[in-house]
Amino acid sequence: MIYLELFLTFLKIGALSFGGGYGMISLIREEVSSFGWLTEEELINFIAVSESTPGPIAVNMATFIGSSQGGILGAFIATLGVVLPSFIIILVIAAVLKNLLKYAGVKATLDGISPAITGLILGTAIIMLLGSVFGVKTTENTFLFDWKGLVILGVLTTIYLIYYKARKKAFSPILLIIISGAMGVLFYM
Repeated sequence: MIYLELFLTFLKIGALSFGGGYGMISLIREEVSSFGWLTEEELINFIAVSESTPGPIAVNMATFIGSSQGGILGAFIATLGVVLPSFIIILVIAAVLKNLLKYAGVKATLDGISPAITGLILGTAIIMLLGSVFGVKTTENTFLFDWKGLVILGVLTTIYLIYYKARKKAFSPILLIIISGAMGVLFYM
């Protein structure tokens, strides 16, 4: 039964999410919470690991969540569920893309979807920030500052801004992840 739930859940996520993996995070969060598969803290940890491992974040999250609920088979089934809609849609779009983009309605629809995707990504980022730095897990919680998280956020922001000002280019996200991981070990162990 868990395998069918994993497949159908991630099939729905893959079919109804727009904007790539980051756009899927809010829907993944909602679905995982409704099934009680992960706590909010576990989900945030899965997101962090999914971001720092190679590959698309949505595929990594599906794999990790599937693995946590159904082992290796669960990982495979959840991953298949999340990539299958995109695979089919890309095949269809590739076949008819040139014909569709000449219609103003198609372009207008795609332009209209973009702000919604941005809103989903920003909303998820705010929820993650409130949970990981301020300790807010639900709307009923009060602010419990995680000074360690604030220090890590401050150090990373400072490094990024100083580097950007000096070099006129962005600091490597990979190095930021490595630095934040090292600081996490230093502060939380």
